[in-house]
Amino acid sequence: QVQLVESGGGLVQAGGSLRLSCAASGRTFSRYAMGWFRQAPGKEREFVAGISWSGGSTYYTDSVKGRFTISRDNAKNTVYLQMNSLKPEDTAVYYCAARLMATAQAMGIIPRVDYWGQGTQVTVSS
Repeated sequence: QVQLVESGGGLVQAGGSLRLSCAASGRTFSRYAMGWFRQAPGKEREFVAGISWSGGSTYYTDSVKGRFTISRDNAKNTVYLQMNSLKPEDTAVYYCAARLMATAQAMGIIPRVDYWGQGTQVTVSS
């Protein structure tokens, strides 16, 4: 069992930055690929970024490439999402997710996610 707790969301002006953190419980964190998803009001949940269990590979949806960076610290059981140059369309609830032994790209297959966090709100004002 893995429990995920996100933090770091908030209100920021367009062009600003935020860093989201996701703390995971359990001693097998390093066996899980990790990812970030988001869901805006009235829209479906979408994949944002994924990182392999080793941290050796990452994958991003096109709309955030060059602006967002996913990273992980297996010693701290934590995954991060650094978000720069934020836009109003980035406004959403952001969810952390885990999938056992997946690739960074495969992390984006929503039905295959093993664990979800509770979400943290990110609001970008124009």
